[in-house]
Amino acid sequence: MWGFYFICSLGTGKKGTIFNNPSAMKTIYKFLPLLYIAFFSSAAFSQKIPVSISTFTSGFTSPLCIVNAGDDRLFVVDQNGYVFIVDTAGNVNPQPFLDIHKKVIYGGEEGLLGLAFHPQFLSNGYFYVNYVGTGDSTHISRFKVSVANHDMADSLSEFKLMTIYQPFTNHKGGNLTFGPDGYLYIGLGDGGSAGDPGNRAQNLMEFLGKLLRIDVDHGNPYAIPTSNPFTGLSNVHKEIWALGLRNPWRFSFDHATGDLWIADVGQNAVEEIDFQSSGDQGGENYGWRCYEGSQVYNDTGCNASPSYTFPIYTYLHNPECAVVGGYVYRGAVTSPFYGDYFFADYCSDKIWTMHKVAGSWVVELYGQFAGNNFSTFGEDSRGQIYIAGLTTGNIYKVVDNSSGIASNEFLPGIKIMENPFTDKIGLENGGSGKREIQLTLNDVNGSVLFRTATNESHYEFDTGFLTGGVYFLHIETDGGGRVYKMVKVR
Repeated sequence: MWGFYFICSLGTGKKGTIFNNPSAMKTIYKFLPLLYIAFFSSAAFSQKIPVSISTFTSGFTSPLCIVNAGDDRLFVVDQNGYVFIVDTAGNVNPQPFLDIHKKVIYGGEEGLLGLAFHPQFLSNGYFYVNYVGTGDSTHISRFKVSVANHDMADSLSEFKLMTIYQPFTNHKGGNLTFGPDGYLYIGLGDGGSAGDPGNRAQNLMEFLGKLLRIDVDHGNPYAIPTSNPFTGLSNVHKEIWALGLRNPWRFSFDHATGDLWIADVGQNAVEEIDFQSSGDQGGENYGWRCYEGSQVYNDTGCNASPSYTFPIYTYLHNPECAVVGGYVYRGAVTSPFYGDYFFADYCSDKIWTMHKVAGSWVVELYGQFAGNNFSTFGEDSRGQIYIAGLTTGNIYKVVDNSSGIASNEFLPGIKIMENPFTDKIGLENGGSGKREIQLTLNDVNGSVLFRTATNESHYEFDTGFLTGGVYFLHIETDGGGRVYKMVKVR
């Protein structure tokens, strides 16, 4: 187990600091009162509330992708070349929405790997897939829904946008999604083998090891957005949005903020989470093969470290092995997980959440659910999150615990009485003696809104001056410290 191991990434592009002594936390709070620490442990205090996943549907061969089309349906991609529709009750339509299994080379890291619906899908019927097919190459294609039956695609309507040669059978990437700008983003791995022997991820004349951005509404077969970062240069593929990726196995946009989250699978030692804030101009170099995570891997011919954008979070192998990117939860605003980014690991079947507190990234273990080999997350049109087990063939719903945390104890004897809250926050301090608790309330930008200390057994403070939204309450006692996500409802 992880024990009392924690990393606090400062979001500076440098590696965070690792501590193994929980008492060090109090010293840090003295000198850096806005730095909040998240513990990685199987102990109860490492989790916000009791958590779980529940089986939503099952029976898939190799589920690799879960997406919605802006309505109540979920679409599950099976790696062997099928897409199935699942209704809100978890019932699977026995007739595939799309069947291209004869086009798909299936096995290992090859197959039907990605699906994205056009933002106007409900009116134009267009959707896009990423699959490995003829010539062991990646194919990015558009299909159209059947005019007669909107629960079936026209399998003969394929319109190929890109065909990209793949030198090896692994590291395909495979994800594609539309950004808030309406452009299609395509994630491609470095082409495979090990260590990127062709140095493709750093080569701007290669599509591999990149995140691409194209305009599918103009041009033939597509147009390159004029705002792409390399459009003014010669001898580059102008479709490139970012480079230096090894195998970006799932990336997603936060629908509320427009931020982009990229989970990039490492080589033999380090897994990483990369981040682009909304409004970013692109052009980031995430470092592979020069760096694996924030560690030097092979710096032959590489630039100085300031040339690269380093992860906001990394973790090491054993038993972990491959990061699976997820989504920022935007379901029930009353959930303590509202605004948290979910991600998982394929080997350990651990799920974590990640969010920023007072300018620092905080990661917490959501739970471990062995025997699944998690392959992908998904999101429905209401912002609820799902996750697929490759081994089990199950699709699980991540329980959002939207009832809040009002009745749960996290520090011995301390209860938060209102969450969500309206005009006040109350605490019960039921510990032995007249112990003092120190309270700090921050907004999402890290600004201190309220700070006090009390030894009262019941304490309340007025929150009428706050607008509706998400806040973070830090409680420190002689028994430790804890950060709670608080939601104010109007």
